Amino acid sequence: MAAFWKKIVRNRALLLLVLPGTVWFLIFAYLPMFGTVLAFKDFRISPDGFFASVLSSDWVGFKNFEYLFQTSDAYVITRNTILYNVAMIILGLVSAVGFAVLLSELLNKRMAKVYQTGMFLPHFLSWVIISYFAFTFLSPDKGVLNQLAAYFGTDSVSWYSEPKYWPFIILFVGIWKGIGYNSVIYLAAITGIDKSYYEAATIDGARKWQQIRYITLPLLRPLMIILTILAIGGIFRSDFGLFYQLPKDSGALYPVTNVIDTFVYRGLMNMGDIGMSTAAGLYQSLVGLVLILTANYIVRKIDRDQAIF
Repeated sequence: MAAFWKKIVRNRALLLLVLPGTVWFLIFAYLPMFGTVLAFKDFRISPDGFFASVLSSDWVGFKNFEYLFQTSDAYVITRNTILYNVAMIILGLVSAVGFAVLLSELLNKRMAKVYQTGMFLPHFLSWVIISYFAFTFLSPDKGVLNQLAAYFGTDSVSWYSEPKYWPFIILFVGIWKGIGYNSVIYLAAITGIDKSYYEAATIDGARKWQQIRYITLPLLRPLMIILTILAIGGIFRSDFGLFYQLPKDSGALYPVTNVIDTFVYRGLMNMGDIGMSTAAGLYQSLVGLVLILTANYIVRKIDRDQAIF
């Protein structure tokens, strides 16, 4: 025990640095785990407080999970959630890496910072604001796209009642909002690559594309694998604002915009069933954990050095 406290005192400066992050995780990540018990209870609010409500609520086992699996929309929301996330992971990875490589190759570094700031700005905008930006283009009456269609003599489109267009709109807007933030991570990794590699390649006569292909991308590969594995863990979760605010909660678009998160939200708003929403969140977390472990296991089998653990 004395040796333990000596280590604490010796490393007190480093421990103080990680203390804020540790406290944040304890309060917002670990303490809420006790609330997962609500997924197995018929939660009823008691005037005696939250803990009394939890203790007095009846135990119902897996009944709350039946709401997700027995509903007629189970297949649609599961399909939409998985397919959108798979597309986001693939397209987001390609676009973020591509944008980071382009920024790193710009000779005018001042303009590179301007472009980076411009692409990073959407990350800080809420989905409510972005939904109104999109509405200025997609509005049936005053939208820019329909005004252009009228100018060229073509028929206008009722965008918020035509489901066939929205998979492309959602993917485009989702990637556009996140490309700046994701590219910063890869740009930082590119900045840390030893410049002597590029100098040696230039002396050997390698062109820019060859340098990117044989130096930049291989050295980015470990980071790309790690971020992809972590992204796979969220494949059963969706950005609520993207699928709820952007389509303006249009009922006509539910076949292509309804995902697990929006489905649970609507169920919670209509029925007020807290146990059901907790069960959905627990289900998403467990599936995400299994997917992360599976993806990491596969990567470890292929190349042990590239795995997270």
